[in-house]
Amino acid sequence: MSRKMDLIRIGEINYTNIWPILYHFPKKKFENQIQFVTEVPTKLNKALSEGKLDMAPISSFAYAETFRKYVLFPDLSVSSFGKVNSILLFHKKPLEQIVHGKIALPTTSATSVNLLKIIIHKFYKGEPQYFHSTPHLDQMMKEADAALLIGDDAIQAKWANSHYNVTDLGELWTSLTNSWMTFAVWAVRREIADFNPTMMQNIFSSLKQSKELGISDQTEMIKEAQARIGGSKLFWIKYFSELSHDFGQLQKNGLKLYYQYAREMNLIPEQVPIQMWTEQELSKL
Repeated sequence: MSRKMDLIRIGEINYTNIWPILYHFPKKKFENQIQFVTEVPTKLNKALSEGKLDMAPISSFAYAETFRKYVLFPDLSVSSFGKVNSILLFHKKPLEQIVHGKIALPTTSATSVNLLKIIIHKFYKGEPQYFHSTPHLDQMMKEADAALLIGDDAIQAKWANSHYNVTDLGELWTSLTNSWMTFAVWAVRREIADFNPTMMQNIFSSLKQSKELGISDQTEMIKEAQARIGGSKLFWIKYFSELSHDFGQLQKNGLKLYYQYAREMNLIPEQVPIQMWTEQELSKL
């Protein structure tokens, strides 16, 4: 079967932080042309790298690991300047007192885990012992001095938490660097982008329109978030307003700084170019 006859397989993060981009996406318009696959970030990262998906919002760190396979859609990301509200470190003592202790990491993240490592190593000179755990706060904290949670797991854990300190990594990163932090980017496998640029343009345009609607009209999105996750209307209004889904020069500059620090710590093996998709050509910005 030719590539043209296949469905375009699109990954979808199963967290509310991506909803403003995807909530209003016209899936019926692309019936029999695309297939959505919903997973946690680490599984989407792997599936896209292995060619089991054609495009997906993936961890910024995962892009850095396999950037030669991908180009990035402009104007689409999960970013913050300050609080992100869903990348949270829970800790028993003040942060400076646990940076040499034991820290539990979730199995669902890549960007946030390495952001924590960068912050602790570069800014706190810490050398903690890290271990991975399923994302359940009480279980993680039985063995650890601190635990990192992301996405809806982090949101719900903060609501239920009454005795741990909580540090928002988006807020901490911005306070330390005065930079944006981009947690996820929209990556497309190069061969797919090259094969059918018209389809890429149609999907990209629909994602952009969906994002505009997701920002301008959040009524139904917030109702569904309350039904699925919980929380008040005011919480979700604030949550979605403090996230950014743009990917302009400010977001790229913050991501470049993150990659620079990751390279200095040997978390990634080389300098990472931010390679953008355009309708006519691939350009490196």
